Amino acid sequence: MELNLPPKVTDRAFARLGEIGAGKDGKALRVAVEGGGCSGFQYDIALDDPGDGDLVLEGSGEKVVIDEVSLPFLAGATIDFTEELIGARFIIDNPNASSSCGCGTSFSM
Repeated sequence: MELNLPPKVTDRAFARLGEIGAGKDGKALRVAVEGGGCSGFQYDIALDDPGDGDLVLEGSGEKVVIDEVSLPFLAGATIDFTEELIGARFIIDNPNASSSCGCGTSFSM
């Protein structure tokens, strides 16, 4: 099995976690991939406790965690935070996705 590049987390995403006080509460941003959604897979992004076997990405005192099942789907991806007219949200720029839906939470490989 080849080693995949871990996902990257932007400074903006870590800064947003700091703004909402995630690290102070002992929480991390969990990015998971689940079956379902309009394109076959969907992202599940939530504040959670880090767990055993998670990949932990740290920056600015904040953590982003990814479970080992989701990790291959997120190899080389970028986890970012965006503020647009439709709202502020964490987004995933995933080079593995062959197509994605307009909402940005669902993709196929």
